[in-house]
Amino acid sequence: MEFDWKTFLTALGLAFVLEGLPYFLAAERMPTVLRFLSERPAPELRRLGLTAILAGLLVVTLVRW
Repeated sequence: MEFDWKTFLTALGLAFVLEGLPYFLAAERMPTVLRFLSERPAPELRRLGLTAILAGLLVVTLVRW
């Protein structure tokens, strides 16, 4: 099985687009959001990250199925 660089780089580019959207669309609110997140305890941030990972895996699985 060969690694599909085109698909990988497309997904990476899409991740950059999605990561940049909040900063572009709500630049004025981002310092408040980042301050709020920085005040959250580490376990809560880990749960948030795990939830995002699982949601992403679910979307990829459903699309590829």
